[in-house]
Amino acid sequence: MLTRELAVARYERGSVIPDRLTRRCHAHYRQYAEEMIRIYSVGTGCTRRSLHQQVRHIFDAEENCPSRRIDAFCKLLDEWSVYDQDRNRQSAKMRIATFRAAAPFHPLVQTTDRWFEHQQDAAKNSIAQLQGMTWTDLEARLFSDLVEFQKLQSFTPPDDPSQLLARYNVAQVQVALFDARKVYLELREDFKLVLRYAKLAGLMHRIAVHGEQGYCIELDGPASILQQTRRYGVMMAKFLPGLLSCKGWKLQARLKVPRFHIEMLLELDANSGLRSNVRPGDDFDSELERHFANAWGSEDRQQWKMVREGSIVHRGQKAFVPDFSFEHESGKVVMLEIIGFWTPEYLEHKRELIGLFRDHSVLYAIQENALDAFRDCDEIVISYKTVLKVDAVLEKLQNHLLRMK
Repeated sequence: MLTRELAVARYERGSVIPDRLTRRCHAHYRQYAEEMIRIYSVGTGCTRRSLHQQVRHIFDAEENCPSRRIDAFCKLLDEWSVYDQDRNRQSAKMRIATFRAAAPFHPLVQTTDRWFEHQQDAAKNSIAQLQGMTWTDLEARLFSDLVEFQKLQSFTPPDDPSQLLARYNVAQVQVALFDARKVYLELREDFKLVLRYAKLAGLMHRIAVHGEQGYCIELDGPASILQQTRRYGVMMAKFLPGLLSCKGWKLQARLKVPRFHIEMLLELDANSGLRSNVRPGDDFDSELERHFANAWGSEDRQQWKMVREGSIVHRGQKAFVPDFSFEHESGKVVMLEIIGFWTPEYLEHKRELIGLFRDHSVLYAIQENALDAFRDCDEIVISYKTVLKVDAVLEKLQNHLLRMK
């Protein structure tokens, strides 16, 4: 995943167009990809800085290649790599010992005389011997804890060089979405799968009926969050590969571009040509839901059976899809919606949903720090801090069952 510093895009007539490598204009980039992958494949033991320098040399003769594009390739290759980590802070300890041992030799000179008696090479050798190694070895290890001096331990290359180029194209869209204030999705196919990816990525969303056979999902973007924008931006980025694996969608993102101080648009659809490494149906990272589902298990609990995903519930133009449904052996069904990341506006939207679907059997799991907005809904609210507990859900299910009789 790229950072904002590695973003490459054009800005035309109010639109943001992320950098895209195409077969028509960049067919020769496949050779570059092969060479970059070769450098990393034979680069075990090389520092990160050395690998990056070798990659940059590949593009010495390439015209119109932004340096950010090359740096982005290096970042993506690093994600397929494992580097040595100085977990015990040995380099820092070695630096302290070296600087202390060097203090009596100050100042060092190339050639000694009656005033300056400490020759540089001799002093370095003496300092290295105190730590049981040569100066060459000591110097190589002194700063190995810094990112650029970390050494490549292993590299897992992609199956095909074109995957690096495809990943670059997706990554540039991901980083562009870091500035999204709102993202609107029109869906004609794969609605529940797209929604599932949005929920598993933890995105704040609103659902509306769109036409006779479609839906619209509105997502709050990272630029709508006042705090923790990096974390939410990562969540948005994780959503994109899943979306790209689906069919029948159109995306319009409203971006708050800092350099222009105006709102601009980014538009994509299912036929934009971006390739995803996610197979339809693959799960994303959602620790909260995964932890709860694993804790519940596959067996019934107190006559309740958990269903991973419920049906779509409509009320006018509004739609609602719960995260879980629970079916009792009596035939009663209770749905559960988990509210994770939130803003005051998103909580207000959820309060509206509670009122709209009050006649449905729905429970809401809400983080403790957002409970004040739901004090009048205690009978249908389950609070959690970081983990949603099964016992708390079961207690609310049993209480709700009694009220349904």
